[in-house]
Amino acid sequence: MKTIKDIAIAGKRLLIRVDFNVPLDKQQRITDDSRIQAVLPTLKYALAQKAKIIVASHLGRPKGKVSPEFSLKPAAERLSVLLDQPVQLAGDCVGESVEAMVAAMKPGDIVVLENLRFHPEEEKNADDFAKSLAGLCDVYVNDAFAVSHRANASVEAITRFAPQSVAGFLLKNEIDYFDKAMTTPERPLVAVIGGAKVSSKLAALENMLLHVDKILIGGAMANTFLRAMGISTGKSLVETDLIETAGSILKKASEKGVKIYLPVDGITASQVEATAASTVFTVQEIPGDQMILDIGPATSLLYAEALQGAKTIVWNGPMGVFEMTPFSKGTFDMVNHVIASGAITIVGGGDTDAAVHRSGKADRISYISTGGGAFLELLEGKTLPGVAALMR
Repeated sequence: MKTIKDIAIAGKRLLIRVDFNVPLDKQQRITDDSRIQAVLPTLKYALAQKAKIIVASHLGRPKGKVSPEFSLKPAAERLSVLLDQPVQLAGDCVGESVEAMVAAMKPGDIVVLENLRFHPEEEKNADDFAKSLAGLCDVYVNDAFAVSHRANASVEAITRFAPQSVAGFLLKNEIDYFDKAMTTPERPLVAVIGGAKVSSKLAALENMLLHVDKILIGGAMANTFLRAMGISTGKSLVETDLIETAGSILKKASEKGVKIYLPVDGITASQVEATAASTVFTVQEIPGDQMILDIGPATSLLYAEALQGAKTIVWNGPMGVFEMTPFSKGTFDMVNHVIASGAITIVGGGDTDAAVHRSGKADRISYISTGGGAFLELLEGKTLPGVAALMR
């Protein structure tokens, strides 16, 4: 997979696909610009090479219609501040006015195209729309790992029409770190998997049985595994239709010599509310009117010990309802545990990313992926359409 560094770009028009799907408050102000910060190395390199930079992204879910609340204007303004230079916002992402704006660009200029998803053809991966986007550039650069699992026109189809297609630094780093973790890892390799549902992580769990030495399971998805072991979990969230599947995964893990760790205790409450009274119970003693909302202190200690000696840790999914203070300790403890292990640590998934940043210790994690869905699909062993397109 070639990168922007492998080709001559001086004076050329670069259409750089990024992920500026940033969170906005009610006043249309950006509340977290980390996704913009993440692509600055690629943009700064292109600027240093005197390229003409055309930035393309989506924002939100406008469903193929022009919606002012999903305009990329706030992102263009923040990018201008971060790069300390003017950034123009186009009125659209295709069409004669955009073509004229691009034709007038000088080396070092930056234009941000308006939201790609204002056009239904973007999510339909339409060739005509992709061809129009490709017509704006000499080089297409994919630096949007977070959307590379989607076969969208600006991610997949465009590579069939752009004169050259390469990866940006962010995309390359994402793939390299994942390969380091799952393809050629330093062992022992430990996966920490959390979140609410087994169904959303089922394919990932099945694939990881082929690669990892240990799996630590937390979050509500652990309840389904506990039920597969014949343990009652009170009112806890359980995917009853997947109890048998969870049991099958436990059996396969045993056959392959993969050690699976499940919670031995949990912090419970009668309802999912920050003001609800919480109690610690062993998993064998969860009352019928209680639900497990976080791993308990004994589980946290067990998982800390299980991570000792690990050389590579991949973590996707929180240990509990970390957004609520009474049920956040397990997840924040896990941040400390993976750091204390001294292993190469790769964290992926929006909730996990948010928890790590909220802990204030993000700088001590080896790599935090920018893509939730894309990261999960890599864990499932899938090839991302946006990455495969660059390899053609």
